[in-house]
Amino acid sequence: MKQMSFGDAEYATKKKRTRREIFLAEMDQVVPWHVFLKEIEPFYPVAGRGRRPYPIQTMLRIHLMQNWFGLSDPAMEEALYEIVSMRRFAGLSLSDGIPDETTILNFRRLIETNELAPRIFERVNAHLSRKGLMLKQGTIVDATIIAAPSSTKNGKRERDPEMHQTKKGNQWHFGMKAHIGVDADSGLVHTVVTTPANTADVEVSDELLHGKEQTVWADAGYTGADKRMEADHPRRKRNPRWVIARKRGKIKAMPEGPAKQALETEERGKAQIRARVEHPFQTVKGFFGFTKVRFKGLAKNTVQVLTLFALANLHRVRRALLAMTGSVRPVYG
Repeated sequence: MKQMSFGDAEYATKKKRTRREIFLAEMDQVVPWHVFLKEIEPFYPVAGRGRRPYPIQTMLRIHLMQNWFGLSDPAMEEALYEIVSMRRFAGLSLSDGIPDETTILNFRRLIETNELAPRIFERVNAHLSRKGLMLKQGTIVDATIIAAPSSTKNGKRERDPEMHQTKKGNQWHFGMKAHIGVDADSGLVHTVVTTPANTADVEVSDELLHGKEQTVWADAGYTGADKRMEADHPRRKRNPRWVIARKRGKIKAMPEGPAKQALETEERGKAQIRARVEHPFQTVKGFFGFTKVRFKGLAKNTVQVLTLFALANLHRVRRALLAMTGSVRPVYG
């Protein structure tokens, strides 16, 4: 056992636990580490000639903290030096050394080049399904715009060619879209598709279904989605019922009376179900702070988007997962 330093001893006796410490303690217990490690281990470098690699779980924990707190590679390295709770979560100490930003970058690229993010996303969802937390009887589909830098003040004097602009309301946005299919019962994301921002939501509606749902809920942007799927499409076999919101303009144009009131009541009922699709977006964009892409091109950003939604699923059901372990309050340290 390593001898505790004076700084660690002083930190261990403090009276208040920060929100970051509580969050890391919860996620430490609910993340299925074996799922992540099983996918990454075959591609991780082994000890041999040259510098001995850091433990794979240490690098994985650093990678997840990067996504949770929206940190770049240099910022992650500095955070490990400055913030004790993050250093302890990663299993590091100042006396043993901290991975530099290049080491952190290489691990992220290992995830990207070996296309591990989609497999990890699927394995996490399979883990939650085995726990009985994802039922897959109904699906809610929606999309959100993630901004990209629109400045041309760079070496090539141009914006990212894989990002595009689109108009939403009276405002123009430049970036990409994250389209998701969400389990209607649990609110967990089961499918993620990314496109440039100018791609219409309805164009990828069929890709957001897993094929077992009986009902699909969608907003007015998906009008006609039920007719777009080809007859021989593999997800057409179950032929789900589409519940699509009516366009507001058509409802406003109706004369006042019982018919309009009944239709407004029906639309409120649809909206209450569709509201569950906003929770993953709130976690990824509001809680994790992913409001602007960090990388250039769709491929690199898709890796981060898939990782974030997998982590958002775990965060959403963390209370249920903690209850399954018999933990009322997470143990940390």
